[in-house]
Amino acid sequence: MNFNSQQLLYLALTIGAIAVVYMTVRDVLKKRPATPANSGNDGQSAGNVNPAILPLQLQAYERMALYVDRITPQSLIGRIYQPGLTAVDMQIAMVQSIKSEFEHNITQQIYISSMAWEAVKTLKEQTISVINQVAVQLPSDAPAMELNKQILEVFLQAGESPAELTAQIINAEAKRLMR
Repeated sequence: MNFNSQQLLYLALTIGAIAVVYMTVRDVLKKRPATPANSGNDGQSAGNVNPAILPLQLQAYERMALYVDRITPQSLIGRIYQPGLTAVDMQIAMVQSIKSEFEHNITQQIYISSMAWEAVKTLKEQTISVINQVAVQLPSDAPAMELNKQILEVFLQAGESPAELTAQIINAEAKRLMR
């Protein structure tokens, strides 16, 4: 199989993104067993959670799971794409959407663990980085459909997506709270 420099760049970016998320997941899994008192929110075990706070924590994990799903390329493209958009317009709209939704959910960090929050922030930054790196490789007058296609190719070549790994972290921690 022949790879051009653009495909190699996409592959390198994707591998880097997956490596960072993998390291975050690995750290979460290593630190959890070492500190059995940790469950959902840093330093609180499921048995010590204030019953009034538990619904807020679960809601925060739910909102983070929704955010992670909404910033996947497939979801962004489905919501934002309109015929006639240029690649630059699409890039700007996707990055603005990711940042806007992040800002809307920023207070949820109070209720989720620092590990889960770091995974969400890392995913956000990686997704924006891939979008920007792919957009830079396209001509300024390229149609949005070309950007969309290339972004999806990058994520498809990567195998397991960083969003899936981040969602696994969020789900595991939410389930830990419910025990």
